[in-house]
Amino acid sequence: MNTLSAKIDTRLYRTEITSASGNILISDEPQELGGKNLGLNPTELLASSLASCTLITLRMYINRKQWNVEEINIKIDFERDSERNCTSFTRRIEVIGEVDETQRQRLETIANSCPIHKTLTHSIEIKTTLI
Repeated sequence: MNTLSAKIDTRLYRTEITSASGNILISDEPQELGGKNLGLNPTELLASSLASCTLITLRMYINRKQWNVEEINIKIDFERDSERNCTSFTRRIEVIGEVDETQRQRLETIANSCPIHKTLTHSIEIKTTLI
């Protein structure tokens, strides 16, 4: 089980998130929503989880295969359609290096196998307890 904690005080909407390993991240809302834009907003955090997990998964695979790839870049578009109650992520991945079409197809499969992708595309259960 992975655990993190978060807290918010009276500073509008600055949230401090701390991982079990002690890393700290600040989340906030943009100024037009009352925040001070001190960090990624919650939607950006969600999209960044998908982006970083995808990149790490691809890099692990590429390194294991010893392919000549210098850099991998990703852009994530996140769209929420409240009328249809549907959320859509669009990932655009750029691989800079020597990869042929067969390798590119394999990398797309690997990208779709990253743990966050699997989490977001399968059932999610959230249990809440107010203490």
